[in-house]
Formats: sequence, structure tokens, C-alpha cells
Amino acid sequence: MAPPNNQTSMDPNMFLVSQQEKKKPFYMIVRNPQMEGAPPVLDCYCNNALLLLQDIQKKRQNKDLAELQALIDNHFEGRKKEEEELLSLKERIEKRRAERAEQQRIRAENEKERQVRLAEEKVRREEEDAKRRIEDDMKKKKALTSMGATYSSYLAKADQKRGKKQTAREMKKKILAERRKTLNIDHLNEDKLRDKAKELWDWLCQLETEKYEFGEKMKSQKYEIVSLRGRVQGLSKL
Repeated sequence: MAPPNNQTSMDPNMFLVSQQEKKKPFYMIVRNPQMEGAPPVLDCYCNNALLLLQDIQKKRQNKDLAELQALIDNHFEGRKKEEEELLSLKERIEKRRAERAEQQRIRAENEKERQVRLAEEKVRREEEDAKRRIEDDMKKKKALTSMGATYSSYLAKADQKRGKKQTAREMKKKILAERRKTLNIDHLNEDKLRDKAKELWDWLCQLETEKYEFGEKMKSQKYEIVSLRGRVQGLSKL
């Protein structure tokens, strides 16, 4: 027996609504509000469809909210990580700046100590040079004084030995001794002492030259005397 026409056949006042999801096709029967005397089963289908649609929409909203929350969490997590990296970078920069400042301070102290050592070494060398120059000056003065005293003593002894018999050589020595002046070099500085020493050296060279010339002259005269004596002896034999 066929079912009643009001439950199996489509009423021209009813229409079908298809769900957009293709995997699970769903058809919702919507009641026309102008229709009166509709069977109660249509209201049940309509309520179930609305509940299902609301559940799907709620799930979509929850999914969208979850994705949005995940994006927000990722954003804040990235921001937090960036802030931590920035803070770490600032700390490394400050640490490096402090290390450079400490290195510069140590280098400055080392350079200051080096300059102090150089200054002290320079003062010490200057003091040693000054002391050495003073000692050299004292030695030079002592040598010149000793040389003058020795020469004077030699002339005095020669005069004392020969007495009044003075040859031309002795007369020359006496004249040189009389012309000799006492050395007074205590007040002279280094440059003056050098000049005085050079003057005495030149004078000594001159004396040695005159001594050599006088010796050669004496040899020549002695040779002439020997020659004349030989000639005289030869003539006396005749």
C-alpha cells in the first residue's frame, strides 16, 4: 500500500536547501511560514538541521579562533625571542665596551710606566755621562799638571848638574824654561781644556822638531870635526 500523498510527494509550497560541503551531502527541509497545518515531523527535521549548521559554524569559528590564537601566540613568541636576542646583544655590547675600556686603561698605564722608565733611564745616563766627564777632566788636569812639574824638575836638575858651563843647547833649554808659564787650568771648562791640551801638544811637537834638527846639526858638526882631525893628522905625518 502506497504511503499518503502528504508525506511522500513534494508539496509546491516546500523547497530543498543543499549544504555546501560536498563530502557529506545534507538536505534540510525548511518549512514555509505561510504554510499552515504542516505535519510535526518537518519541524523536527528543521531543528536538527539548524543545530547541525550551528555546530558546523561553531566548529569553524573555533578553528578560526584557534588559528588566530596560534598566530597571536607565534607573534608574541617571536617578539619575546627578538626581545631576548636584543637584550643579549645589548649585554654583549656592554660587556665588549667594558672590556675595551679596561684594555685601554691597562695600555695607558703601561705606556705611562714605560715613559717613566725612559725618563728615569735618561736621567741616569745623563748623570753617568756628567760624572764620567768630570772624572776625565780631573785626569786630564792631573796629567797636565804632572807633565809640567816633571818638565820643570828635569830642567832644574840639568841646570844644577852643569852649573855655569852652559852650551848653546843648555842656553836654549834655559830660555825655554824661563819662557814656560805655570799651568793654571783649574778654572777651565772642557772646551778650554781641549784647546789648552792642543796648544801644549803643538808646542811639544815643535820642541821635538827643534830637538831633531839640533841633533842632526850636532851629527854634521861632529862629522866635520872628525874629518878635519883626520886631515890634520895626515898633514902632521908629512
